[in-house]
Amino acid sequence: MTNAQPPAADPERDQTKIAADGIVQAVRGAVVDVVFADADLPQLNTALVVQWDRPGPLILEVHSHLDPMTVRAVAFQSTAGLARGVAVQALREAVKVPVGDAVLGRLLDVVGNVQDKGAPLPAEVPRRSIHAAPPDLQEQTRTTEVFETGIKVIDLLTPMAQGGKAAMFGGAGVGKTVLVMELIRAMVEKYEGISVFAGVGERSREGHELLTEMQASGVLERTVLVYGQMNEPPGARWRAPLTALTISEYFRDAKHKNVLLLMDNVFRFVQAGAEVSSLLGRLPSRVGYQPTLATEVAGLQERIASVAGSAVTAIQAVYVPADDFTDPAVTTISSHMDCVIVLSRAQAAEGFYPAIDPLASSSMLLDPLVVGDEHYKTAEAVRQALARFRELTDIISLLGVEELGAADRVIVKRARRLQRFLTQPFMVTEAFTGTPGQSVPLADTLAGCRGILDGAADDWAESSLYMVGTLEDARKKEAAATNLDASEPAEATA
Repeated sequence: MTNAQPPAADPERDQTKIAADGIVQAVRGAVVDVVFADADLPQLNTALVVQWDRPGPLILEVHSHLDPMTVRAVAFQSTAGLARGVAVQALREAVKVPVGDAVLGRLLDVVGNVQDKGAPLPAEVPRRSIHAAPPDLQEQTRTTEVFETGIKVIDLLTPMAQGGKAAMFGGAGVGKTVLVMELIRAMVEKYEGISVFAGVGERSREGHELLTEMQASGVLERTVLVYGQMNEPPGARWRAPLTALTISEYFRDAKHKNVLLLMDNVFRFVQAGAEVSSLLGRLPSRVGYQPTLATEVAGLQERIASVAGSAVTAIQAVYVPADDFTDPAVTTISSHMDCVIVLSRAQAAEGFYPAIDPLASSSMLLDPLVVGDEHYKTAEAVRQALARFRELTDIISLLGVEELGAADRVIVKRARRLQRFLTQPFMVTEAFTGTPGQSVPLADTLAGCRGILDGAADDWAESSLYMVGTLEDARKKEAAATNLDASEPAEATA
């Protein structure tokens, strides 16, 4: 019954059937089997278009050849309502998405359709395949130029590289998305280049918040948003990063512009790949992940590269399932990073935001040959003080600070002040906290940390260093608190 011809009374449908290459044989959620009885099988990673009667297009991507006449494809849109026997056209080329100046300020889906309710893209807009090889090794360039963010703990302990790859690892609710949004706001305002944001498996609410935030701050006209949201099929979430990468590569190669690529959340890319793998019938690997995990992550990360004259700088948020940093997806992603920023639930529980663990985080750029002796020595002194304080935490909780030696008591005092000084109010949280956000230059961060290590704040209240920008701001906060305390007894006497 599958091969039955459509009724002769419907000539339009009959013409579609004749012009089609194949027909749908089976539908299993997001995976569709298509039979090509009278045509050559399309190659892997090429696109198929379902000729159905629904208003929206249904695009498939070929992922395996089951037999000489049948392919198994993954859908990029919902397959609800798709029936056996529907005609399918093979495009004989990979999915191509719009690129160039026309997509700036727009919100696109995985196949390049506009999703911001704005005007459609012009017909002459250039298009590129979402599948591309990374630049040849001899064409790639590396730079040791530090990418200053204005966030104290990042600039001090985990400096980012212009044209490098940085990842923020953390469990649920520790502030990954807020940190990404702050980086977008801080960087795009002072960053001469193009920003591309890939929302992979994110909630619709988060996407709407980011869109309105960018519109309000006036940075949307130099930004492209690409979304494969949580409610979309796994194929859309799986390929959304490739769409964002394709747009980034065009601005890098054709326009010779620096690109800031932000991805939230790369774990959802891996998760979508695992869903697709199971639907395709592959045997799972460790912890249920796809057997092609390392290949898929490498294929994505190796395309994030810089060539002469233009750089792609990538900042990626990575969800850590159950706070398990030994998870195969987490370890695979981290192996490709220049800068690893670990967000700690313990830091967040104590109210230290951004909740970055200063000892677990690392950067390849924290080297005296790159950042200079002063920066390196200051960062190492801060790490040593915080590491010693962490070693003494159990002793303090059991016996109290008074039982420590004089030298350790000084270290604990200064480490606690460093912890608070490395907190920072964000501009994107100003509406919730009421505290104005601050961006701190690296020179002020180094001067503040060196001052605390040298004992300049030993007599200050710890609260004076919490959620401030520079050490001078903390000094003013301490002076204001001291004057208030001094005036209270006089007012009580009066």
